[in-house]
Amino acid sequence: MTPPSIVVTGASGGIGRALATQLGRAGWRVVAVGREADRLSDVPALARVVADVTTPEGAAAALAGAQAALGEAPAHLAHCVGSTLIAPLHRTKAEAYRELMRVNLDSAVFTLQAWLTARAGGPGAAVFVSSVVARTGVASHEAIAAAKGGVEALVRSAAATYAPQGVRVNAVAPGLTETPMTAKMLSVPAQREAAAKQYPLGGVQSADEVAAVMAFLLGPAGARLTGQVLPVDGGFTSVRPLVR
Repeated sequence: MTPPSIVVTGASGGIGRALATQLGRAGWRVVAVGREADRLSDVPALARVVADVTTPEGAAAALAGAQAALGEAPAHLAHCVGSTLIAPLHRTKAEAYRELMRVNLDSAVFTLQAWLTARAGGPGAAVFVSSVVARTGVASHEAIAAAKGGVEALVRSAAATYAPQGVRVNAVAPGLTETPMTAKMLSVPAQREAAAKQYPLGGVQSADEVAAVMAFLLGPAGARLTGQVLPVDGGFTSVRPLVR
């Protein structure tokens, strides 16, 4: 039996790298996509494709590269591209907002579009990365909440459209996660401790923990799940922590 195939975008980031590593160890044929060749060079994968998936042309190039490496269109997609912006809306400049939407929402739309086109009506599974801030109000996160809220809406609508073809589309919504993007904030002990106390299960989760849930959604154990957004957040969006 041919091992499952997947294209992982944002593969040089914390969650994307963790997922590519986990799936590779499980025997999947992984094509890693990122914007910078040097950051992508040590990601464990069958092939690595340098592309900017925030444009239709870049997303199409990423899927074309994956298809060339695999000899077929990848049956699975994990879209892990993302950035963040922590600022109240009245201090958010238009340029920063547009860049945030480009990286988070445009990339999701164009990558899913390119993958579906490459699949040409065949079955498959895709998983995206949202955020807890799209699911509950968190101060000074208006722009990123809007972007990730768009990703969640995209997931639900695409799941409805393509279910008859056997395509499943889901997402995870992580809480604060230890990645290169959060390293600066978490390097300050007081900030790390304060952030960890917001989560009922305590602590700061790892990229591996988020990636494991994404792998579940992509694999046969998640075969009856589509249009879902699973919070991977230590209880942040559903219960209040007991602060001592």
